Amino acid sequence: MPFKRTRTELKLSDESREELSRIACSRTESVRRVERAKMLIAYEAGKSISAIAREMGTNRPRVERCMDKALQFGPLEALEDLPRRGRPPTITPEAKAWVIALACQKPKELGYSYELWTTRLLAKHAREHCGDAGHPSLSHLARGTVSKILSQDDIKPHRITYYLDRKDPEFDQKMAQVLHVYREIAILLQKGISAEEAMVATLSYDEKPGIQALALVAPDLPPVPGKHPSIARDYEYKRLGTVSLMAGIDLMTGRVIGQVVDRHRSREFIQFLELVDTGYPAEIKIRVVLDNHSAHTSKETRAYLKTVPNRFEFVFTPKHGSWLNLIESFFGKMAKSMLRGIRVSSKQELKERILLYFDEVNQEPVVPHWKYKIETATVL
Repeated sequence: MPFKRTRTELKLSDESREELSRIACSRTESVRRVERAKMLIAYEAGKSISAIAREMGTNRPRVERCMDKALQFGPLEALEDLPRRGRPPTITPEAKAWVIALACQKPKELGYSYELWTTRLLAKHAREHCGDAGHPSLSHLARGTVSKILSQDDIKPHRITYYLDRKDPEFDQKMAQVLHVYREIAILLQKGISAEEAMVATLSYDEKPGIQALALVAPDLPPVPGKHPSIARDYEYKRLGTVSLMAGIDLMTGRVIGQVVDRHRSREFIQFLELVDTGYPAEIKIRVVLDNHSAHTSKETRAYLKTVPNRFEFVFTPKHGSWLNLIESFFGKMAKSMLRGIRVSSKQELKERILLYFDEVNQEPVVPHWKYKIETATVL
Protein backbone atom coordinates (compact mmCIF):
# COMPACT_ATOMS: atom_id res chain seq x y z
CA MET A 1 0.00 0.00 0.00
CA PRO A 2 1.63 3.32 -1.04
CA PHE A 3 2.57 5.89 1.63
CA LYS A 4 -0.01 8.61 2.16
CA ARG A 5 0.98 11.76 4.01
CA THR A 6 -1.38 12.69 6.81
CA ARG A 7 0.06 16.16 7.51
CA THR A 8 -1.72 19.25 6.24
CA GLU A 9 -0.74 20.25 2.72
CA LEU A 10 1.26 23.46 2.26
CA LYS A 11 -0.23 25.75 -0.35
CA LEU A 12 2.07 28.42 -1.77
CA SER A 13 1.01 31.46 -3.77
CA ASP A 14 2.87 32.25 -6.97
CA GLU A 15 4.63 35.15 -5.27
CA SER A 16 5.70 33.04 -2.27
CA ARG A 17 6.89 30.21 -4.52
CA GLU A 18 8.92 32.63 -6.64
CA GLU A 19 10.52 34.23 -3.57
CA LEU A 20 11.34 30.84 -2.00
CA SER A 21 12.93 29.69 -5.26
CA ARG A 22 15.06 32.83 -5.36
CA ILE A 23 16.24 32.35 -1.79
CA ALA A 24 16.91 28.63 -2.32
CA CYS A 25 19.26 29.45 -5.22
CA SER A 26 20.86 32.51 -3.59
CA ARG A 27 24.57 32.67 -2.77
CA THR A 28 24.26 35.70 -0.53
CA GLU A 29 21.38 34.69 1.77
CA SER A 30 22.17 33.06 5.11
CA VAL A 31 22.52 29.27 5.18
CA ARG A 32 19.55 29.03 7.55
CA ARG A 33 17.17 30.80 5.16
CA VAL A 34 18.40 28.86 2.11
CA GLU A 35 17.95 25.54 3.89
CA ARG A 36 14.43 26.34 5.10
CA ALA A 37 13.38 27.60 1.66
CA LYS A 38 14.47 24.28 0.14
CA MET A 39 12.51 22.40 2.81
CA LEU A 40 9.31 24.30 2.04
CA ILE A 41 9.67 23.82 -1.73
CA ALA A 42 10.24 20.08 -1.27
CA TYR A 43 7.30 19.73 1.13
CA GLU A 44 4.93 21.48 -1.29
CA ALA A 45 6.14 19.12 -4.02
CA GLY A 46 4.77 16.20 -1.97
CA LYS A 47 7.90 14.83 -0.32
CA SER A 48 7.61 13.38 3.17
CA ILE A 49 9.26 14.80 6.27
CA SER A 50 11.65 11.84 6.44
CA ALA A 51 12.63 12.17 2.78
CA ILE A 52 13.31 15.89 3.18
CA ALA A 53 15.39 15.24 6.30
CA ARG A 54 17.48 12.65 4.46
CA GLU A 55 18.04 14.90 1.44
CA MET A 56 18.95 17.88 3.58
CA GLY A 57 21.22 15.88 5.91
CA THR A 58 19.27 16.89 9.01
CA ASN A 59 16.70 15.39 11.39
CA ARG A 60 12.90 15.13 11.35
CA PRO A 61 12.18 17.52 14.27
CA ARG A 62 14.02 20.31 12.50
CA VAL A 63 11.97 19.83 9.33
CA GLU A 64 8.76 19.51 11.33
CA ARG A 65 9.37 22.79 13.15
CA CYS A 66 9.86 24.55 9.82
CA MET A 67 6.63 23.07 8.39
CA ASP A 68 4.63 23.90 11.50
CA LYS A 69 5.77 27.53 11.36
CA ALA A 70 4.90 27.73 7.66
CA LEU A 71 1.41 26.35 8.28
CA GLN A 72 0.84 28.65 11.25
CA PHE A 73 2.46 31.93 10.22
CA GLY A 74 3.10 31.62 6.48
CA PRO A 75 6.00 30.33 4.35
CA LEU A 76 8.11 33.48 4.41
CA GLU A 77 7.78 33.89 8.18
CA ALA A 78 9.00 30.31 8.57
CA LEU A 79 12.40 31.34 7.23
CA GLU A 80 13.15 33.30 10.39
CA ASP A 81 13.49 32.25 14.02
CA LEU A 82 10.52 33.07 16.22
CA PRO A 83 11.28 35.40 19.13
CA ARG A 84 11.99 33.56 22.35
CA ARG A 85 11.78 34.67 25.94
CA GLY A 86 15.46 34.15 26.70
CA ARG A 87 17.11 34.44 30.06
CA PRO A 88 15.65 37.16 32.27
CA PRO A 89 17.91 40.25 32.54
CA THR A 90 20.15 40.39 35.57
CA ILE A 91 21.41 43.98 35.17
CA THR A 92 18.86 46.49 36.39
CA PRO A 93 17.94 49.64 34.42
CA GLU A 94 19.41 51.74 37.25
CA ALA A 95 22.73 49.90 36.92
CA LYS A 96 22.78 50.52 33.16
CA ALA A 97 22.10 54.21 33.75
CA TRP A 98 25.04 54.31 36.18
CA VAL A 99 27.35 52.78 33.54
CA ILE A 100 26.17 55.39 31.03
CA ALA A 101 26.88 58.13 33.58
CA LEU A 102 30.41 56.75 34.06
CA ALA A 103 30.98 56.70 30.30
CA CYS A 104 30.01 60.37 30.11
CA GLN A 105 32.90 61.27 32.43
CA LYS A 106 36.58 61.23 31.56
CA PRO A 107 38.66 58.45 33.15
CA LYS A 108 41.18 61.04 34.37
CA GLU A 109 38.42 62.56 36.48
CA LEU A 110 38.19 59.25 38.34
CA GLY A 111 41.93 58.93 38.97
CA TYR A 112 43.10 57.10 35.84
CA SER A 113 45.84 58.09 33.43
CA TYR A 114 43.56 57.49 30.44
CA GLU A 115 41.97 60.38 28.56
CA LEU A 116 39.30 58.18 26.93
CA TRP A 117 37.51 55.06 28.12
CA THR A 118 38.11 51.60 26.75
CA THR A 119 35.45 48.93 27.27
CA ARG A 120 37.95 46.92 29.32
CA LEU A 121 38.73 49.84 31.64
CA LEU A 122 35.08 50.83 31.99
CA ALA A 123 34.03 47.26 32.83
CA LYS A 124 36.86 46.95 35.36
CA HIS A 125 35.93 50.22 37.07
CA ALA A 126 32.25 49.25 37.19
CA ARG A 127 33.02 45.85 38.74
CA GLU A 128 35.24 47.39 41.41
CA HIS A 129 32.83 50.17 42.42
CA CYS A 130 29.38 48.73 41.70
CA GLY A 131 28.92 47.61 45.34
CA ASP A 132 29.56 51.06 46.77
CA ALA A 133 27.26 52.58 44.13
CA GLY A 134 24.44 50.18 45.03
CA HIS A 135 24.47 48.14 41.81
CA PRO A 136 25.65 44.61 42.73
CA SER A 137 24.21 43.26 39.46
CA LEU A 138 27.34 44.63 37.75
CA SER A 139 29.75 42.50 39.79
CA HIS A 140 30.46 40.26 36.76
CA LEU A 141 30.18 42.93 34.06
CA ALA A 142 32.09 42.00 30.89
CA ARG A 143 33.42 44.13 28.03
CA GLY A 144 30.80 42.83 25.61
CA THR A 145 27.98 43.80 27.94
CA VAL A 146 29.46 47.27 28.31
CA SER A 147 29.44 47.62 24.52
CA LYS A 148 25.77 46.60 24.37
CA ILE A 149 24.77 49.03 27.13
CA LEU A 150 26.59 51.91 25.43
CA SER A 151 25.19 51.01 22.01
CA GLN A 152 21.62 51.15 23.29
CA ASP A 153 22.10 54.85 24.12
CA ASP A 154 24.47 55.49 21.17
CA ILE A 155 27.32 56.49 23.48
CA LYS A 156 30.89 56.19 22.09
CA PRO A 157 33.25 57.40 24.84
CA HIS A 158 36.27 55.99 22.97
CA ARG A 159 35.85 58.41 20.06
CA ILE A 160 36.44 62.12 19.58
CA THR A 161 34.54 64.34 17.16
CA TYR A 162 35.85 67.85 16.71
CA TYR A 163 33.91 71.09 16.78
CA LEU A 164 34.92 74.70 16.32
CA ASP A 165 34.56 77.08 19.24
CA ARG A 166 33.62 80.52 17.99
CA LYS A 167 35.95 82.75 19.97
CA ASP A 168 35.41 85.73 17.71
CA PRO A 169 32.31 87.72 18.82
CA GLU A 170 32.18 89.27 15.34
CA PHE A 171 32.44 85.94 13.52
CA ASP A 172 29.22 86.29 11.51
CA GLN A 173 29.98 89.87 10.47
CA LYS A 174 33.54 89.05 9.34
CA MET A 175 32.38 85.91 7.54
CA ALA A 176 29.77 87.96 5.70
CA GLN A 177 32.44 90.47 4.64
CA VAL A 178 34.61 87.71 3.19
CA LEU A 179 31.66 86.09 1.40
CA HIS A 180 30.64 89.50 0.10
CA VAL A 181 34.07 89.81 -1.54
CA TYR A 182 33.67 86.37 -3.15
CA ARG A 183 30.20 87.27 -4.39
CA GLU A 184 31.50 90.51 -5.90
CA ILE A 185 34.25 88.59 -7.70
CA ALA A 186 31.69 86.10 -9.04
CA ILE A 187 29.55 88.93 -10.43
CA LEU A 188 32.56 90.58 -12.12
CA LEU A 189 33.61 87.29 -13.70
CA GLN A 190 30.06 86.63 -14.87
CA LYS A 191 29.97 90.04 -16.58
CA GLY A 192 33.45 89.56 -18.04
CA ILE A 193 34.92 92.56 -16.24
CA SER A 194 38.69 92.43 -15.64
CA ALA A 195 40.62 93.70 -12.62
CA GLU A 196 41.90 96.65 -14.65
CA GLU A 197 38.35 97.65 -15.55
CA ALA A 198 37.13 97.20 -11.97
CA MET A 199 40.21 99.01 -10.67
CA VAL A 200 40.67 96.37 -7.94
CA ALA A 201 42.57 93.08 -7.75
CA THR A 202 41.72 90.55 -5.05
CA LEU A 203 44.19 88.06 -3.57
CA SER A 204 43.52 85.20 -1.20
CA TYR A 205 46.67 84.98 0.94
CA ASP A 206 48.06 82.70 3.63
CA GLU A 207 51.26 81.09 4.87
CA LYS A 208 52.13 77.40 4.89
CA PRO A 209 54.93 77.05 7.45
CA GLY A 210 56.95 74.00 8.39
CA ILE A 211 57.40 72.39 4.97
CA GLN A 212 60.08 69.80 5.65
CA ALA A 213 63.11 69.42 3.42
CA LEU A 214 63.82 65.67 3.56
CA ALA A 215 66.75 63.99 1.86
CA LEU A 216 67.19 60.39 0.76
CA VAL A 217 69.80 58.21 2.47
CA ALA A 218 69.60 55.63 -0.34
CA PRO A 219 68.50 56.05 -3.96
CA ASP A 220 64.90 55.36 -4.98
CA LEU A 221 64.36 52.26 -7.09
CA PRO A 222 62.11 52.71 -10.14
CA PRO A 223 59.14 50.42 -10.91
CA VAL A 224 59.86 47.23 -12.83
CA PRO A 225 57.01 46.02 -15.11
CA GLY A 226 55.67 42.66 -13.98
CA LYS A 227 57.81 42.62 -10.87
CA HIS A 228 57.71 45.82 -8.80
CA PRO A 229 54.67 48.01 -9.49
CA SER A 230 55.74 51.03 -7.42
CA ILE A 231 58.78 53.09 -6.55
CA ALA A 232 60.87 51.48 -3.80
CA ARG A 233 62.25 53.82 -1.15
CA ASP A 234 64.35 53.32 1.94
CA TYR A 235 62.42 54.00 5.14
CA GLU A 236 65.11 56.28 6.56
CA TYR A 237 65.55 59.90 5.59
CA LYS A 238 67.61 62.91 6.60
CA ARG A 239 66.08 66.15 7.88
CA LEU A 240 67.50 69.30 6.31
CA GLY A 241 65.24 71.83 8.01
CA THR A 242 61.99 73.52 7.13
CA VAL A 243 60.82 76.36 4.91
CA SER A 244 57.72 78.55 4.91
CA LEU A 245 55.57 79.24 1.90
CA MET A 246 53.87 82.63 1.56
CA ALA A 247 51.42 82.70 -1.32
CA GLY A 248 48.41 84.50 -2.69
CA ILE A 249 46.08 83.49 -5.50
CA ASP A 250 44.41 86.08 -7.70
CA LEU A 251 40.69 85.34 -7.46
CA MET A 252 39.94 86.76 -10.92
CA THR A 253 42.77 85.19 -12.94
CA GLY A 254 43.86 82.18 -10.87
CA ARG A 255 47.49 83.35 -11.03
CA VAL A 256 49.56 82.41 -7.98
CA ILE A 257 52.12 84.78 -6.46
CA GLY A 258 54.45 83.34 -3.85
CA GLN A 259 57.78 83.26 -2.16
CA VAL A 260 59.53 80.59 -0.11
CA VAL A 261 61.44 81.78 2.95
CA ASP A 262 63.11 80.34 6.02
CA ARG A 263 60.82 82.21 8.43
CA HIS A 264 57.51 84.05 8.18
CA ARG A 265 57.90 87.24 10.22
CA SER A 266 56.75 90.78 9.51
CA ARG A 267 59.75 91.48 7.30
CA GLU A 268 58.97 88.46 5.09
CA PHE A 269 55.33 89.50 4.87
CA ILE A 270 56.41 92.99 3.81
CA GLN A 271 58.62 91.41 1.15
CA PHE A 272 55.57 89.57 -0.16
CA LEU A 273 53.54 92.81 -0.27
CA GLU A 274 56.36 94.46 -2.20
CA LEU A 275 56.35 91.53 -4.62
CA VAL A 276 52.62 91.92 -5.12
CA ASP A 277 52.94 95.68 -5.49
CA THR A 278 55.29 95.27 -8.45
CA GLY A 279 52.92 92.82 -10.14
CA TYR A 280 49.95 95.16 -10.63
CA PRO A 281 49.52 98.61 -12.23
CA ALA A 282 49.90 101.48 -9.79
CA GLU A 283 46.33 102.74 -10.21
CA ILE A 284 44.75 99.43 -9.10
CA LYS A 285 43.82 98.83 -5.48
CA ILE A 286 45.00 95.44 -4.17
CA ARG A 287 42.52 93.75 -1.86
CA VAL A 288 43.91 90.89 0.26
CA VAL A 289 41.85 88.27 2.09
CA LEU A 290 44.00 86.98 4.97
CA ASP A 291 43.90 85.70 8.55
CA ASN A 292 44.74 87.39 11.86
CA HIS A 293 48.43 86.47 12.11
CA SER A 294 50.35 89.00 14.18
CA ALA A 295 52.71 89.79 11.29
CA HIS A 296 49.78 91.12 9.25
CA THR A 297 49.08 93.94 11.70
CA SER A 298 52.49 94.51 13.29
CA LYS A 299 54.21 97.87 13.62
CA GLU A 300 56.61 97.00 10.81
CA THR A 301 53.73 96.08 8.48
CA ARG A 302 51.75 99.22 9.31
CA ALA A 303 54.86 101.32 8.77
CA TYR A 304 55.24 99.87 5.29
CA LEU A 305 51.57 100.37 4.45
CA LYS A 306 51.95 104.06 5.27
CA THR A 307 54.51 104.32 2.47
CA VAL A 308 51.97 103.01 -0.06
CA PRO A 309 48.70 104.72 0.99
CA ASN A 310 45.47 103.53 -0.64
CA ARG A 311 47.34 100.70 -2.34
CA PHE A 312 46.25 97.77 -0.15
CA GLU A 313 42.98 96.83 1.50
CA PHE A 314 42.91 93.95 4.01
CA VAL A 315 39.84 91.77 4.56
CA PHE A 316 40.43 89.63 7.65
CA THR A 317 38.81 86.25 8.15
CA PRO A 318 37.30 85.57 11.60
CA LYS A 319 39.35 83.85 14.27
CA HIS A 320 39.22 80.08 13.71
CA GLY A 321 37.80 80.83 10.28
CA SER A 322 40.77 80.03 8.07
CA TRP A 323 38.53 77.62 6.12
CA LEU A 324 36.92 80.74 4.62
CA ASN A 325 40.16 81.53 2.80
CA LEU A 326 40.22 80.09 -0.73
CA ILE A 327 44.02 79.75 -0.73
CA GLU A 328 43.60 76.84 1.71
CA SER A 329 42.15 74.74 -1.11
CA PHE A 330 45.20 75.48 -3.23
CA PHE A 331 47.51 74.47 -0.37
CA GLY A 332 45.57 71.24 0.10
CA LYS A 333 45.89 70.36 -3.58
CA MET A 334 49.58 71.21 -3.48
CA ALA A 335 50.18 68.99 -0.43
CA LYS A 336 48.46 66.02 -2.10
CA SER A 337 50.26 66.40 -5.41
CA MET A 338 53.56 68.27 -5.68
CA LEU A 339 54.69 67.95 -2.03
CA ARG A 340 53.56 64.34 -1.56
CA GLY A 341 56.63 62.16 -1.00
CA ILE A 342 59.03 64.91 -2.09
CA ARG A 343 62.76 64.38 -1.42
CA VAL A 344 65.45 67.02 -2.00
CA SER A 345 69.17 67.40 -1.56
CA SER A 346 68.97 70.83 0.14
CA LYS A 347 66.55 73.48 1.37
CA GLN A 348 67.47 75.56 -1.66
CA GLU A 349 66.33 72.78 -3.98
CA LEU A 350 63.00 72.60 -2.13
CA LYS A 351 62.52 76.35 -2.57
CA GLU A 352 63.33 76.17 -6.27
CA ARG A 353 60.97 73.27 -6.89
CA ILE A 354 58.09 75.04 -5.12
CA LEU A 355 58.64 78.15 -7.23
CA LEU A 356 58.83 75.94 -10.33
CA TYR A 357 55.48 74.48 -9.33
CA PHE A 358 54.04 77.99 -9.25
CA ASP A 359 55.34 78.59 -12.77
CA GLU A 360 53.69 75.36 -13.92
CA VAL A 361 50.38 76.29 -12.30
CA ASN A 362 50.46 79.78 -13.81
CA GLN A 363 50.85 78.33 -17.30
CA GLU A 364 47.26 77.05 -17.02
CA PRO A 365 45.75 78.95 -14.08
CA VAL A 366 42.46 77.83 -12.57
CA VAL A 367 40.17 80.50 -11.13
CA PRO A 368 38.94 79.38 -7.68
CA HIS A 369 35.25 79.71 -6.84
CA TRP A 370 33.39 79.86 -3.54
CA LYS A 371 29.80 78.57 -3.72
CA TYR A 372 28.70 77.71 -0.19
CA LYS A 373 26.06 80.25 0.98
CA ILE A 374 27.46 82.86 -1.40
CA GLU A 375 24.00 83.81 -2.67
CA THR A 376 22.92 84.81 0.83
CA ALA A 377 26.09 86.72 1.70
CA THR A 378 25.31 90.15 3.09
CA VAL A 379 27.45 92.49 5.16
CA LEU A 380 25.87 92.79 8.60
